[in-house]
Amino acid sequence: QVELVESGGGSVRTGGSLRLSCATSSRAFSSFNIGWFRQAPGKVREFVGAISRSGAEAIYPDAVKGRFTISRDNGKSTVYLQMNSLKPEDSAVYYCGADDSSSYLSIETGTYGAWGQGTQVTVSS
Repeated sequence: QVELVESGGGSVRTGGSLRLSCATSSRAFSSFNIGWFRQAPGKVREFVGAISRSGAEAIYPDAVKGRFTISRDNGKSTVYLQMNSLKPEDSAVYYCGADDSSSYLSIETGTYGAWGQGTQVTVSS
């Protein structure tokens, strides 16, 4: 089971930026699609984006498209979530998940078999 560690969260004002990281020591990192999700208090975990094993493909929901960008460095076993033009509604705990079996990029939490502990993002107006 791959272990993931998120970092980079913090508090910013509306319009600010943050870069989250999702790292692992697993040598099989390049065999995983990686998804980013977020969960605000009292809400279900929400899809934020995903990136393919090679990094050639990424998908995003409309809520973050054009503001968030996912990239990965397989040599460093790390995936990044660059978040720009942040809004208060982006405030949540952000999680990354690993999918080692799908041939497509999934938006469903159940597809991802391993999760990190999460990192808090707070955006104030």
